[in-house]
Amino acid sequence: MELMNKQTQQQLITTLSHEIAQCRLCHDNPRYPPAMAMPPRPVCTISATAPIAICGQAPGMRVYNTGIPFNDPSGDRLRQWLNVTRESFYSPDHFAIIPMGFCFPGYDKNGGDLPPRRECKEVWHDRIFPLMPQIKLVIVIGQYAQNYHLGKRRHKSLTETVLHWRDFFEAPDGNGRRILPIPHPSWRNSGWLKRNPWFERDLLPELQKLTAELLPNPD
Repeated sequence: MELMNKQTQQQLITTLSHEIAQCRLCHDNPRYPPAMAMPPRPVCTISATAPIAICGQAPGMRVYNTGIPFNDPSGDRLRQWLNVTRESFYSPDHFAIIPMGFCFPGYDKNGGDLPPRRECKEVWHDRIFPLMPQIKLVIVIGQYAQNYHLGKRRHKSLTETVLHWRDFFEAPDGNGRRILPIPHPSWRNSGWLKRNPWFERDLLPELQKLTAELLPNPD
């Protein structure tokens, strides 16, 4: 891909994005029954120019209804963590947004969101990231994304993985990308943040510094 010109890269990304937008696998022919109850509405932003990829779990109901990723209070907090504006966050020149599941998976019996569908990872993810060699930082949110992007490097718990963030942040992977594990920015994790003050004290300043360095300078 490093030898592929930007025009070809963008054409491949456009084609793949269209395929993902038309995907109905989990609803019509799931690999892992039961079928997804709600009609598919994939939410995914692939980019040929963004230096940062945000990789979370799966859209919630509000995102499902609007088709806009992180269009909820969790997104507001994530933008605060990154110290970026809403305009910057949704610019494909700044951020690619690739959740582990592209559609809202529905609710479990207790009213919580179901895990992301495994079909997305198996069908799409290994095709997406080779098309984005320009990515320099991958922000992995939550255990599902961390398991995919860190593999055996991931620790036993999310807290332990995030606690050892420097191991991943300071040592780029084989593609020259830094990977930064963080918790989900849901307001339900406010207790976790209080119990782990090092996250906002130590990790967030480094995240904000690198984000500012990687994003294009305004004209």
